[in-house]
Amino acid sequence: MDIPIDRLADSVSNAEDLEGLTRPLLELLEQVTGLESTYLTRIDEQRGVQHVQYARNSGEMQIPEGLSVPWEDTLCKRALESAQPFTDDVSGCWGDSDAARQLGIKTYMSQPVRGIDGGLYGTLCAASSRRVSAAVTTTKVLGLFARLIAHQVEREQLLQALRRTNAELSSHALTDPLTGVANRRALILELRRRLARANREGGGVDVAFVDLDGFKAINDQHGHEAGDRFLVYIASRLSSGIRNGDLLARYGGDEFVIVTGHGDGPALRDRLEKATMGQYLAHGLVIDYPGASVGLVTSSPGESDAESLLARADAAMYEKKKARKAAR
Repeated sequence: MDIPIDRLADSVSNAEDLEGLTRPLLELLEQVTGLESTYLTRIDEQRGVQHVQYARNSGEMQIPEGLSVPWEDTLCKRALESAQPFTDDVSGCWGDSDAARQLGIKTYMSQPVRGIDGGLYGTLCAASSRRVSAAVTTTKVLGLFARLIAHQVEREQLLQALRRTNAELSSHALTDPLTGVANRRALILELRRRLARANREGGGVDVAFVDLDGFKAINDQHGHEAGDRFLVYIASRLSSGIRNGDLLARYGGDEFVIVTGHGDGPALRDRLEKATMGQYLAHGLVIDYPGASVGLVTSSPGESDAESLLARADAAMYEKKKARKAAR
């Protein structure tokens, strides 16, 4: 039977994803081959499993979607290994396949579908419980459809890889590479968003500016590598002093900023000061750290300038630092 070119063209041009391409191709494949079941499988060679991804059944024999069978027992594996894409005598050709015997397959044809790396993605198959002859052109059509599906698989794999790469780049662009918390750019973006929401819904935004007192001495006495490890430790401790939904960011150097909308400013400052106090022991170092200076401010009604709010928090931190120094 000839391929209905117009329907094939519509199927390819209108497909938005693998399923959108495969289902009309399975219907066309049924018409071209005269076989009652057409289906696309996904093969996991590492686990040794073949999974029926999409299927079309128009007769008594049913190849159910979601069916998983051992790869070693499949007709697909035998057809690939013997380079025989078609037989109308399955029992005489591959009578050792339990899956074929249970499904009642007498006529079978398949073509491999390969992914972007050339590896075996799966197979495109057609089968019937009765003997059906097939012309050479029919197996060529099956091969054409398998390649169309392979191209769609490649496009989706490339798209997924691109999305992963973009997500990684976006994460790197907004993350401090040393501590793993948000960086200054992410802080400004998030603070602007929260200020806009506070102006719409009411309420305020609390900003705590944290400066590590005496950090320069740690670098001078123990080296910058030890100083970096201490910053990572402090970032972890600060994370333990904030609530879900709060943002912790490294502003730069030995400065961190916490943004919250919980409205518990003084309690937050106490938690952060306690979180930074204590004895740091790592890599043979013992540092009795007295804690950080924490400046805290709350946004004013209608305030929308993130940078000016941070400047106020910075100024509040320096006032706190002066008080701590005077107390010592």
